Amino acid sequence: MDPHSRHNQFNLRAPKAGPLQPSRHMEAPHARTPLAAYTSNKQSQKSPASDSPSSLIRRPIATNSRVKKDEKYRNEMYLSFVTSALQEKANGRPERFNELVSQFNAKNVCTTPAAQLRSFIQMLSHVVSRLERTHSSLVEALVRMPWAILDSTVVKSYTVLIGMLLSARPEYLSLVLGMISQGFTLQSFIEPPDAIEPSSSVPITRRLVYDRLHYLLRHLLTLVPTLPSTLMPLLSRNFPHKRQNVAAQSTYIRNLLRVSGYCPELSDKILFTIVDRAVQIDVEIQVELEELEDEAEQIEEVFEIDPFDTLIGQEEDSDSDDSDFEGDNFSDISSDVDLDDTGRPEAVFTNVRHIQAMVKKLDTILSLTFDHFSRLVPSIHKISSSTPSPTTSSSPLPELPPLPPFLDSFSPLRFSTPSPSPSPIPSSSISTPEPIPLPAPPPPKMHTLRATFHALLGFFDRTILLTFKSRYTQFLLFWYTSLDPDFSDIFQGMLIERALLDPTTPSVTRAAAASYIGSFVSRARFVEREGTRRVVGVICDWLSAHVDDDQDAEVFYAISQSLFLIFCFRWRDLQDDDGKWMPALSITYAVVNSPLAPLKVCSQSVAMQFARVAHVTDFMYCYPLLKGANPSTSDLNTFFPFDPYRLPKSSHYIQAIYREWGEVAVDDESESEEDEEELGIPVAKKEGNDADELAVGLGASLGAMSISPLRPIIPIHVM
Repeated sequence: MDPHSRHNQFNLRAPKAGPLQPSRHMEAPHARTPLAAYTSNKQSQKSPASDSPSSLIRRPIATNSRVKKDEKYRNEMYLSFVTSALQEKANGRPERFNELVSQFNAKNVCTTPAAQLRSFIQMLSHVVSRLERTHSSLVEALVRMPWAILDSTVVKSYTVLIGMLLSARPEYLSLVLGMISQGFTLQSFIEPPDAIEPSSSVPITRRLVYDRLHYLLRHLLTLVPTLPSTLMPLLSRNFPHKRQNVAAQSTYIRNLLRVSGYCPELSDKILFTIVDRAVQIDVEIQVELEELEDEAEQIEEVFEIDPFDTLIGQEEDSDSDDSDFEGDNFSDISSDVDLDDTGRPEAVFTNVRHIQAMVKKLDTILSLTFDHFSRLVPSIHKISSSTPSPTTSSSPLPELPPLPPFLDSFSPLRFSTPSPSPSPIPSSSISTPEPIPLPAPPPPKMHTLRATFHALLGFFDRTILLTFKSRYTQFLLFWYTSLDPDFSDIFQGMLIERALLDPTTPSVTRAAAASYIGSFVSRARFVEREGTRRVVGVICDWLSAHVDDDQDAEVFYAISQSLFLIFCFRWRDLQDDDGKWMPALSITYAVVNSPLAPLKVCSQSVAMQFARVAHVTDFMYCYPLLKGANPSTSDLNTFFPFDPYRLPKSSHYIQAIYREWGEVAVDDESESEEDEEELGIPVAKKEGNDADELAVGLGASLGAMSISPLRPIIPIHVM
């Protein structure tokens, strides 16, 4: 047979490549199936036997490579959409760009699946360098979206996006920091509960929202060195008004103090802002708290809930529990009192609830500030309390986990720090290593304490010293000076300089400084014997040089009154071991007998108590010098800045370092009262047999002096 014949057996071999091409001559003809048989076969496929698992088509298993491939495809699709939307917007076709912007409004953000929203945010991080001025609406939508109440994966991606945005476009720094500072307030992130995606398993509380805001701010601090200079004006601008309720004040102050912990560049300015707000509230409280408590015994106390633990969307109306804005027809309760036809002050009906609200706000602000100070000095000075404040007893706020790995593969930013924990979400081919973890705040050191003290002392010199009606804010410095003897010496030296050594200082400021030095030395337990004697020696030297000088009588009276007050409280420290008085006190005889007659002009509570103590201790007999003094006109325009501390929540910080009059009052008072009655000096009578009173008569005046020299009594009525 011819080997080249087509019937040769070698021609039946399969070709080396390509599909099999059988010979038409060798294959048998196919039998055609009739239509009826096809129909019957189709009907037979509907039998129950066809539903067996063996007849089902097996689906391929979702392997890790397939998941990565799908994620890569989805990311490329989102990146293509974002890139084309920006390009078409630049070319004058804003349709797709507007669709992209609408993805980030509050309604869509809370209802969009977290995976889709996260993909959009991740793809935007690759095109931040292409965001021009024409794309500002997209940036504003990103900044204003309620990102802090979303899923944690979205929050991490959003933090990375904002960091890359400000690195590429620093002109948006003020916009982002404005969002953060406003987020620290109580009124931020109010969303209805049903608007949040139900897939989130973590309850969204305010504490979690504030944690995320602080995490974002700390992340931005590592990227933008000049951020503090832009942030501080925004923090001051968003500070709640003094008429807002306690929750609004405490929430914002707690966030500010936390910012000062990881941003030391702003710690002094933040402290100034908080203390200044305390002063503004302090000057409005010109009513004795004991009288206020007696009038408001019927007002029921309401159990307080920490605003940080409330769920987002379930807060009550912020004005419902605060009466500051309701029925407030006066702008300042400390304004001048009008006189009636007889020349007497008219009765002013003051809202007790309003005054109580102001007292509560001041107490809360000072308590938070004391807590902040005490955290700076845990090993140096820790004041024990039976009722610790909620801030000190609560656990530290938790931090967010590290940011997930997602950066542009062609981005110039490269990070080599390994991730402390693996990411639960598979990374795509566009992902790169994680950002550098944020550093922990430095531990407190002695130089931090000194820096804070000098900052607080500077604010006192510029503001508190010049505020005549301040009652409690100055106790912040009173407590801080107890931390170190050097702080106490520096504070006393500053007051001595302002009152005695600087003649260019205005007389009002010198008189106020003299009142501070007298009240501080008298009340501070931590001012020791030697320090008291040094201050009294300097005061006596000044009085010796100006006893016959009547050019600045106001300063002379203020300094004399400080000497009398210190003598009443610390006369035991002014004696030597053998019972002799320190030589510098000999000038006191010339002072009380000078033509200026300071005992007739000084506060009558101080003058009469000085006469009593001086008589009981055989220092001098000066009761005749008090005769003729008019209590209605003789009070100085001075005050006693460290009067007994009556704020209940923060008083435990002061109790251990504060000297009460009952501890140092002289024992023999009967003989002195007889001398006063003989000279026609009014003596306060005992009312009842209250065993809790530390002192009666003139001693009670020193136990609770009023900072106002003489003011009309304002009736208080519950409205």
